[in-house]
Amino acid sequence: MPRKRHLSRIAVMQTLFETERRDVDEIDAIERNIKELGESDEDFALRLLAGVKDKKDDIIKKIEKSAPEWSFEKMDPISRCVLLIGGYELLYANDAPPAVIMDEAIEIAKEYGMSESGKFVNGVLNAMAKK
Repeated sequence: MPRKRHLSRIAVMQTLFETERRDVDEIDAIERNIKELGESDEDFALRLLAGVKDKKDDIIKKIEKSAPEWSFEKMDPISRCVLLIGGYELLYANDAPPAVIMDEAIEIAKEYGMSESGKFVNGVLNAMAKK
């Protein structure tokens, strides 16, 4: 059975992806995604989503500094969402070791993103963690 926090991160990624694409209520979207995924940690997902939204501009700047040849808008949508979550956790959350955060992000990017998304997310988050 997948870990509760892993499912929570997926729910947040799906919500970020969804709200980026169309005009939906963020709270309705996260609650629906949590329900669809089942055994997730709802409190963690809500805190994570709120943190990402609150620090989004700063996280994007740090992502772009860590991937200087890519603007945030040119990154594939799944990688963008995963990097926002991983970036927030690395920079602000401090409730999981960096290796765990990066592994989770890479796993989600591989599962939901394009063929090179896992490698890309790994490189960007690794650069962010070193700074």
